[in-house]
Amino acid sequence: QVQLVESGGGLVQPGGSLRLSCVVSGFASDNYIVGWFRQAPGKEREGVACINNRFGNQNYVVSVEGRFTISRDYDKNTVYLQLSSLQPGDTAVYYCAAGFVSMLNKDCATSGPAYRSWGQGTQVTVAS
Repeated sequence: QVQLVESGGGLVQPGGSLRLSCVVSGFASDNYIVGWFRQAPGKEREGVACINNRFGNQNYVVSVEGRFTISRDYDKNTVYLQLSSLQPGDTAVYYCAAGFVSMLNKDCATSGPAYRSWGQGTQVTVAS
């Protein structure tokens, strides 16, 4: 059974930084993708970044490109999301999600049906 556990959320001032972690367990092989999503009150959930665990390729949505960085520690089965230059509009519950992709797939998408397993979420609040 695939499990994902997020941590690292909190309260941060505008312009500040946080690093979120997502520990992934239960996959029998390394051909999976991990995405970070967020949902603000009253808004739909949106994907912000993803990484292909096998190949390390990454993808971002335009609104966070240059401010957020996704990375993974392959040996620790952990994916990180470094949040920088945070703005009040980044306030949301952040979730990581994962799913299998084909062995030859080097990429990932920030949304889509591949994401079958989800973590419980971690709150990020940006306020002065």
